[in-house]
Amino acid sequence: MVQLLLEEGPVTATEIGRRLGLSAAGVRRHIDALIESGEAQEAPSATVRRRGRGRPAKRFQITAQGRGKLGHAYDDLAGAALRQLREVGGEAAITEFARRRVQAILVSVGRAADRDVGRAADRDVGRAADRDAVRAADSSAVTVSREDVESTAEDIAEAFTSAGFAASTRPVGNGVQICQHHCPVSHVAEEFPELCEAEREAFTELLGTHVQQLATIANGDCACTTHVPLVPLAAPGRPEPPG
Repeated sequence: MVQLLLEEGPVTATEIGRRLGLSAAGVRRHIDALIESGEAQEAPSATVRRRGRGRPAKRFQITAQGRGKLGHAYDDLAGAALRQLREVGGEAAITEFARRRVQAILVSVGRAADRDVGRAADRDVGRAADRDAVRAADSSAVTVSREDVESTAEDIAEAFTSAGFAASTRPVGNGVQICQHHCPVSHVAEEFPELCEAEREAFTELLGTHVQQLATIANGDCACTTHVPLVPLAAPGRPEPPG
């Protein structure tokens, strides 16, 4: 149930029962126990969307204490190491560390702009033996489609899930949100926001569009939420190699 509250919260008791196959009484018993232990709480009314008439059903979400029980191994050691790194190398060293860390997580994720370039290269393979030559020739004319941005966002979520972040995507209006329901480094990120900023910059680079961080676990929110607009975008060209 804690995992469900983590990934789906705020969620109603009815939804919990349906997902876990529990009776209403069983759900209530588990919820009461989690609230008593400090691992869950009733969601503030401001976060609950009212649907239809009448009083909205109560929704429940995991607390920082509940999230902490899912594991924050080596937080103290990581924090001490980063403080030492900052003392030796300054803020620039922290920024570079954060950048390399997120690059390692997203190493298997390609840019949204390159998806269409890759398709163009496949179409032109009969006219150009060198795929890289086609990529270089066509990159300035590529428009990033909604589908490519959505697919790349899903790849990002999958990569972060593999790294322990329990990430997912969801459509919201004319955009998509990348939601990280768990953050193994949230306690460290409270002191070193460069970790969160590096993620935002990496998302922007891969998706080819400006993204907005709406919430972060490090700031006390239920999840790290990044909004990605879905509009056709001209893909940024690759920088020219040094002469």
